[in-house]
Amino acid sequence: MVKGRGNNGVGKKITVGVCVMEKKVKCGPEIIHFGDKVILEDPIERWPICDCLIAFHSSGYPLEKAEAYAALRKPFLVNELEPQHLLHDRRKVYECLEMYGIPVPRYALVNRDKPYQELEYFVEEEDFVEVHGQRFWKPFVEKPVHGDDHRIMIYYPSAAGGGMKELFRKGNPSLAKDLGEKVTVLVYVKETSLSWAQLLSPETPANLFALDVPFFQVGNRSSEFHPEVRRVRREGSYIYEEFMPTGGTDVKVGSNEELRSNIPLPEVDNVYTVGPEYAHAEARKSPVVDGVVMRNPDGKEVRYPVLLTPNEKQMAREVCIAFRQGVCGFDLLRCEGRSYVCDVNGWSFVKNSYKYYDDAACVLRKMFLDAKAPHLSTTIPPILPWKVNEPAQPSEGLTRQGSGIIGSFGQAEELRCVIAIIRHGDRTPKQKVKLKVTEEKLLNLMLKYNGGRPRAETKLKSAVQLQDLLDATRILVPRTRPSPGSDSEAEDIEHAEKLRQVKAVLEEGGHFSGIYRKVQLKPLKWVKVAKADTEEERPIEALMVLKYGGVLTHAGRKQAEELGRYFRNNMYPGEGTGLLRLHSTYRHDLKIYSSDEGRVQMSAAAFAKGLLDLEGQLTPILVSLVSKDSSMLDGLDNASIEMEEAKARLNDLITSGVKAVQANGSSKRPWMVDGAGLPLNAAELLPTLVKLTRKVTEQVRLLAKDEDEKLAETTSYDVIPPYDQARALGKTNIDVDRIAAGLPCGSEGFLLMYARWRKLERDLYNERKDRYDITQIPDVYDSCKYDLLHNAHLNIDGLDELFKVAQFPESLQLSQLLADGVIPNEYGINPKQKLKIGSKIARRLLGKILIDLRNTREEAINIAELKSQCQSSTSIKNVKEHTDHQPKFVIKNEESRRTSFTSEKSMDQDEDDDKEIKYRLDPKYANVRTPERHVRTRLYFTSESHIHSLMNVLRYCNLDESLQGEDSLVCNQALERLLKTKELDYMSYIVLRMFENTEELKKKSIVTSPLCLCELDSKRYRLEMTFSRGADLSPLEKNDDDVEAALLHQEHTLPIMGPERLQEVGSYLTLDRMEQMVRPFAMPAEDFPPPTTPQGFSGYFKSAGVLERLVNLWPFHKHAANGNHEKSTSKTSSKTKDKSSLGGGDSFGTI
Repeated sequence: MVKGRGNNGVGKKITVGVCVMEKKVKCGPEIIHFGDKVILEDPIERWPICDCLIAFHSSGYPLEKAEAYAALRKPFLVNELEPQHLLHDRRKVYECLEMYGIPVPRYALVNRDKPYQELEYFVEEEDFVEVHGQRFWKPFVEKPVHGDDHRIMIYYPSAAGGGMKELFRKGNPSLAKDLGEKVTVLVYVKETSLSWAQLLSPETPANLFALDVPFFQVGNRSSEFHPEVRRVRREGSYIYEEFMPTGGTDVKVGSNEELRSNIPLPEVDNVYTVGPEYAHAEARKSPVVDGVVMRNPDGKEVRYPVLLTPNEKQMAREVCIAFRQGVCGFDLLRCEGRSYVCDVNGWSFVKNSYKYYDDAACVLRKMFLDAKAPHLSTTIPPILPWKVNEPAQPSEGLTRQGSGIIGSFGQAEELRCVIAIIRHGDRTPKQKVKLKVTEEKLLNLMLKYNGGRPRAETKLKSAVQLQDLLDATRILVPRTRPSPGSDSEAEDIEHAEKLRQVKAVLEEGGHFSGIYRKVQLKPLKWVKVAKADTEEERPIEALMVLKYGGVLTHAGRKQAEELGRYFRNNMYPGEGTGLLRLHSTYRHDLKIYSSDEGRVQMSAAAFAKGLLDLEGQLTPILVSLVSKDSSMLDGLDNASIEMEEAKARLNDLITSGVKAVQANGSSKRPWMVDGAGLPLNAAELLPTLVKLTRKVTEQVRLLAKDEDEKLAETTSYDVIPPYDQARALGKTNIDVDRIAAGLPCGSEGFLLMYARWRKLERDLYNERKDRYDITQIPDVYDSCKYDLLHNAHLNIDGLDELFKVAQFPESLQLSQLLADGVIPNEYGINPKQKLKIGSKIARRLLGKILIDLRNTREEAINIAELKSQCQSSTSIKNVKEHTDHQPKFVIKNEESRRTSFTSEKSMDQDEDDDKEIKYRLDPKYANVRTPERHVRTRLYFTSESHIHSLMNVLRYCNLDESLQGEDSLVCNQALERLLKTKELDYMSYIVLRMFENTEELKKKSIVTSPLCLCELDSKRYRLEMTFSRGADLSPLEKNDDDVEAALLHQEHTLPIMGPERLQEVGSYLTLDRMEQMVRPFAMPAEDFPPPTTPQGFSGYFKSAGVLERLVNLWPFHKHAANGNHEKSTSKTSSKTKDKSSLGGGDSFGTI
């Protein structure tokens, strides 16, 4: 109760009533709690009378009855009751948001009058749904229109593995009473033997849904991934919404309003508003990534306070006004620098935050006084009485004791940035089948998918397209093979074999996933045919190119996860497993980029799983955390001419003899000669390589012959697909059953294995022309290594000789010896050519790395300046602490407005250079000792070509004419190691770490000379470069002393080599020198396409303002003066207000 003064001058108490269900409230005796019995059974005339009423809907709550009571007694309502009806229908929520101009995601409505009703305007295809002509590509979100139904689904594209993730809240069994059969229709699939489709089928017996299924017992999970579910629900009405790539973090906001939104980190933020002028934001782990809830030792969900941007504060205010809810929560999505409201939840309150409770108490008290005793409202200080002289509470110390480390020179350093360029994990060999087709069925299929254009190329990648091709191929493949003495032409036999291979590839896996198989059909010949009065062209021959393989193996996934764990524990000095703490508290800015290739994307997702200690399948992690950038991490087109020249020169070197060329080189710098690394007797090794390749191919042919005879006993349609690649994505162990059955590991059967080796044998050496194709040497090595690691149980005779047998020198280590010389030289035959090719391939990536380093430097400088300003303002505040209370509010508030506005403006200008939105921890109430500490991590997953190219630029950049006389960024010892390393194998990586010298920062605050300041600035940031060869071990090397390596080998996995230095111990590479050496080869920042302009960032250290200003106007009180006027002008007037005053408080700042 709040004391006021009546008309007779005698003190009167303002009574506050709480009319909510008992499960939702806990209050002291001074508050009037109606109770369930009164609310549900008593007439409203017998309900207690109060001056101010807190009432909100929950399960079983009689909202209409509460409205009648409010109309009868006319109390001041914190949350108006009529608008609460809107919150039960997501359609009306979006309609209201749009009416007030509040941004919402792109969405469409599907309304059904009855379950499974067919709608003409709704179309579902494999990777999208279309509603009234609006197409939503997967991933997209499916929400029930009923606001109390929280079973929200996210559907993933086939390119990412497909499947569906179901989001849910911690269950409350009473919800079932509200939703009736809606809940039981979707009884948990995992608890039944029926498929998802069967559960949704109208033919399923109704009594099935009466099963006692623990649907709400979700424990520590907030979502569940269903890889087998690919089609959307049809039993009700739904909203289909564009999935926002938020990076895996949600934000919850509250005005005594709760805003939940997604931010580019793997946590979720909760914002709670109390009136339109106050909001408190918290972060918690997003359910989208792996569905596991983070909890503290007390079992409570881990959350951290964060800051909001000015635009988000304005949105919080407008949501509060639009729905006339004083205490309310809503979900906020942050995507590419913009924020969107995607749901409004009604009354929500922060859990376990005494700071928020005190703030809310002050704001609510001010609201009650404004409504019932306005003459007292301005005289009571905006702080609780018992808080006036209370000392500041120390932090609980949940973080480590310090983040400083001692660098090479003894200075205290802070890690500011980690940039890693990483190759994908172990994969199956990449394959290609080419054949000319003249069959009508295949030509018609080409026309079907290229729009009927006879000269246009067609690409088949989706499941529907590949299924059409498989159906046609099954009909065209001959049922029997010709006998050895038949008259069939050799070309016809070869064509039939290739069709048979196409059929085997398409049937492999049991289902289609576009990231593994794709087909191109290119028209070669045309004829004109008469049609009515005109002639039209028809293709009569086309070239079919089927690409497959290159799939991330179980070993590749395991390698990526292990490397992610290694980074977590070793790349962040002083952090250890504390990286998770750094990340969860918004002090770790993580972004992961990948090329367009499936194996690279999945490697990135598996790495993220290990780095952030996530659980579950890779598809949700991939979609939530990994961004594709094919222009930066894919393709060799820019350097194709130079690479062809290098290969031609390499062929000449090998065939003409390497000895003479390398004899003229420098013995002190052997890496400078043409063809460095090639074996001196390379030409002599080629005939032996061909001989051993034929020997291996013959062994595999015999194995394939046995399988072919078994398949001949069945029809083409009776063949059971041997392997499911989608399930393979979720596996980290070998397929024991296939190995026990004597089959090849993974998805490859003997027929395809033979086709792989047969193609290598044919392409390696052209007997008619007596010509070797040296570009096939890496492919021979690739197949050798794969089969030795994954198919050693097949005991293929000659395979070990072909690869390497250390005990027998006469084996010459053929394929590895040749491959180690050929592969690096394909990217340039000498250092200058390597630099030219590398700069063309990695130009965009180099430019992005420089941008990352510059942004980190600017951010560190801004943080240091803001921290210094905060400390200065704090000391000034302490001096004036005992001045007159009320005038100080006005003066200080106006000063903070001016200061904040200037700060926001300047920081917005800085953001134009950064182009990346920043979301930050609230430093004052985060219970974190070093809230200003911040680490930027950028991970770039790519293929072998970009790793080689980037390394070549780093080690040979000093050879450019503009840098004559400069030393290489890589020391001589490292150059020698790189020459001997040759292969940058699976999961090889290059890491750049940037450290800030905090001692130099302290000196800078003392020094005043401009020359000295420049010298200090140049030494302030140090770069450290390391690299790893990846899984650069032979499958034949077995170290019995290394137990871990032996276990990995049994699981078909090779360990990843540790990092090696690229600089001398004690060397000091400054950021300025790095920029000087790399800038000539990097894409300039201005050439990058402009991203979405981010929202302003007003810094970490906002001055406290929300409780100094409080709520001066409250539009929801129907009887307050000028209430209607403010409601109609709130949106206009708020735009002219100072941005910082829209929440002002420590918990309502800019992120």
